[in-house]
Amino acid sequence: MKKYIFIATIALAVSCNTKESKKETNDMSTSENPLLVKSTLDYGAPDFTKIKNEHFMPAILKGMEVQNEEIAKIVANTEAPTFENTILALEESSKTLDNVTAVFYALAGAHTNDVIKENQKELAPKFSKHQDEILLNTKLFERIKTVHSNLESLNLDDESKHLVKETFKRFAKAGANLSEEDKAKLKDINAKLASLSNDFGKKLLDASKKGGVVVDNKDKLKGFSEEKIKSIEKDGKYEIQLINTTQQPSLQTLENREVRGELFNKSIHRTDEGEYNTSDLVKEMVVLRAQKAKILGFDNYASWSLQGTMASTPDKVFDMFNNLIPGSLEKAASEVKEIQAEIKKNGGDFKLTPYDWNFYAEKVRKSKYSLDENEVKQYFEINNVLEKGVFFAATKLYGLTFKKRTDIPVYHPDVVVYEIFEEDGSKLGLYYGDFFARDSKRGGAWMSAFVKQSKLRNQKPVIYNVCNSPKPADGEPALISFDEVETMFHEFGHALHGLFGDQQYASISGTSTARDFVEFPSQVNENWATHPDVLNNYALHYKTGEVIPDTLLKKIKDAGTFNQGYSIIENLCSSNLDMQWHTISIDSNVDDVAKFEKEALEKMKLNVDEIPPRYRSTYFAHIFSGGYAAGYYSYLWTEMLSHDAYDWFKNNGLLTRANGDKFRKEVLSRGSTMDYAEMYKTFAGRDPQAEPMLKARGLK
Repeated sequence: MKKYIFIATIALAVSCNTKESKKETNDMSTSENPLLVKSTLDYGAPDFTKIKNEHFMPAILKGMEVQNEEIAKIVANTEAPTFENTILALEESSKTLDNVTAVFYALAGAHTNDVIKENQKELAPKFSKHQDEILLNTKLFERIKTVHSNLESLNLDDESKHLVKETFKRFAKAGANLSEEDKAKLKDINAKLASLSNDFGKKLLDASKKGGVVVDNKDKLKGFSEEKIKSIEKDGKYEIQLINTTQQPSLQTLENREVRGELFNKSIHRTDEGEYNTSDLVKEMVVLRAQKAKILGFDNYASWSLQGTMASTPDKVFDMFNNLIPGSLEKAASEVKEIQAEIKKNGGDFKLTPYDWNFYAEKVRKSKYSLDENEVKQYFEINNVLEKGVFFAATKLYGLTFKKRTDIPVYHPDVVVYEIFEEDGSKLGLYYGDFFARDSKRGGAWMSAFVKQSKLRNQKPVIYNVCNSPKPADGEPALISFDEVETMFHEFGHALHGLFGDQQYASISGTSTARDFVEFPSQVNENWATHPDVLNNYALHYKTGEVIPDTLLKKIKDAGTFNQGYSIIENLCSSNLDMQWHTISIDSNVDDVAKFEKEALEKMKLNVDEIPPRYRSTYFAHIFSGGYAAGYYSYLWTEMLSHDAYDWFKNNGLLTRANGDKFRKEVLSRGSTMDYAEMYKTFAGRDPQAEPMLKARGLK
């Protein structure tokens, strides 16, 4: 999600080697495995004082076994198919597996190790096979079809009816209507894709971890603060690590052009050469996806994947691109001239390159808006941002209150935990925040759940957010950029979506929505970062406690449309790459990934020398290891929804409890229980419009 908890004892808990893990796997009983017994902690939160590496594999295999047994019972049932003995039984068959995988994949993303990585590799094809054996089970689907065809005669509530419809669509989309021969082909493709996706993710993580720039002379780090330099010092040298995107945050302040160039080139070439080259994985995956689409009766993977989304077809996605590209190119061209002039003004005699952009854009920003990023950071200490900003806005809108819990075990010492209460004092759920970058964590920022909300399972939500802000040196304050502030508000928007789930059934609760809708609530929540009442409550100087001055606040707002041509072009480039890769036909022959990229960008007139894609194909984790294949466009799609929704808030009094209650009732609490366009219209009273987004981006 933007830009797909804990105590020191966990370091010991996950330190066993693979051989020990396999031995324990064979000998461990269910009662000895903390992942297979109900947690005694509040809200059923995972007990990381007990969970060890060796528990994951046997627990996951047991979860699969339990689900398979439940499926077998459904299929063997001689009674006529009903909602209870088929749909509801299927829904609950995954409960054990859901509980285990929620913890496993949380650590796989946020605090991995060699054992977990090895487990992931081994489990990828097993999960694929497990899912296929369910979704492509002919007898099971026959029972589902029977219930679905009799739906209107059943005495079901609206949510249960929707569960029947969603279950039917999920099986049909997966290929349940195929012949047995085609199902066998599909299973083989799915297994291969699962393994390749896992390999891609592992290579990328290793490449990013080991591909940074090491500087042996402190003088080359001019532009970095002393705190920053201290935080990256290792054994007398200084290591600038890579983050997941093409552009690197350090490029904004590094004065040494040679080091900037080295850092940028390390980033953009991290996985297109050498031992971490993912090009062959990319080529194989897109061909397999095209083959999968053909078997399922579609011209390309995107057409198959977009079923059930708001966009619905690739043509509608490309229409959105075509509407945005002209204004974005015009805006970017004016920014190129402005930045090139700044280079000349500073005595530079060279053409603007991608690794110059952020450095000189920051100078333009300072010159044009007198906005200094380092000055801004002084007002954004991470704990204030969280408690007095993110949480404060949630209190104003939804009446929530937060209590820090230091008695809940966490998987890493950096993680914080809060209990959340409704306005009337009743319990809502738990929230975990994991905000600092580390070697054991993948790049980016995201939200997920240890426990999903479900009335049927008597589960209140246990939600976590993960970010990757640089960790300060010991004893120093954690000062973050305003972009990172917005990321925290964004991810908590996802958290609210999960916390406010109000469904019977876990599979359609909270954030279990279409990809081009799930980013909508999170992007709406970003807007509260700059609301005066919120900003003045959390933007406090870390030394003096002084509230951010109105003059600086005005500069931040005035600079809001600055560099937007660049920002939207780099996003459009990656979104376009995603769609181009996933609209190729089975007959396409892609020999060279770099050549395909170049042609894909030229095709849409997005080949701007100074602005590379936010992600190049070889490190595009969203689409090749993160489940966003043919879905990266959703960030722009939901941005349109979010700006339009914020326009509604502005027209109705902005930060009020009444507005919060309406947004919660009509959007945040709905999960996947109705058509998304209808859901939006119920909230806003009309269909979404693009005008607010274009204005916010400065494109109109």
